[in-house]
Amino acid sequence: MSGHSHAKTVMATKMANAAKKGKIFSKFGRLITIAVKDGGGSGDPSTNSKLKATIEQAKKMDMPKENIERAIKRGTGELAGESLEEVSYEGFGPGGVALIVDGISDNSNRTLGEIRSIFNQNNGKMAGEGAVRWMFERKGAITVPVEGKSKEDLELMAIELGADDVKSDGNNLDIYTKPEEMEAIKKALEEKGVKIESASLDYVAKEEIEISEKEKEQVERLFDALDENDAVNEIYSNIKN
Repeated sequence: MSGHSHAKTVMATKMANAAKKGKIFSKFGRLITIAVKDGGGSGDPSTNSKLKATIEQAKKMDMPKENIERAIKRGTGELAGESLEEVSYEGFGPGGVALIVDGISDNSNRTLGEIRSIFNQNNGKMAGEGAVRWMFERKGAITVPVEGKSKEDLELMAIELGADDVKSDGNNLDIYTKPEEMEAIKKALEEKGVKIESASLDYVAKEEIEISEKEKEQVERLFDALDENDAVNEIYSNIKN
């Protein structure tokens, strides 16, 4: 678990399962379609930064090229598709953990009922709009694998390039930036030969909280149940690693 996206970690660990692959590809297909629409209908990654970042993530998950192209065409209107909209929910999990759940739905009323039910069944409670979001900041989040490099050198490099903060997450570094500076810092890191694992706009907790091992297990069950919902793409929490 981490203070930023739980769903990315889940996706990365589920790729061995063919059924899970199909589900993940479906989620990325929706993300790509929405990214095209958000970019004014532009299916060109070179002029649509959100689309570019989403495609990069999809490729890392081994999403087939033809799936990516179909999703882009649904966004541009070249192919018929579902009527999709972005949804976001706030709530509290076991131990008072604050959660933001982001997703894409073809039926927001149905999805709201499903998410509320998942919270209720897993010792959680949904909250009203704004009740949780104030506890988080919108940040660019760039994950970099250390891979034998000096962690200290990478941290210093990121700070010199303008990063707001750098945190160690196992064998990776999470580099946080102002949202509008993420792409420039990502590009500068790549030009210096640094491999980028992922880059996205995340909700990052202003303050993280500690919970008991029992509560962590309960929160994990809530996370897993939320992640199983087709509409859910990202889950953000304020749990301290």
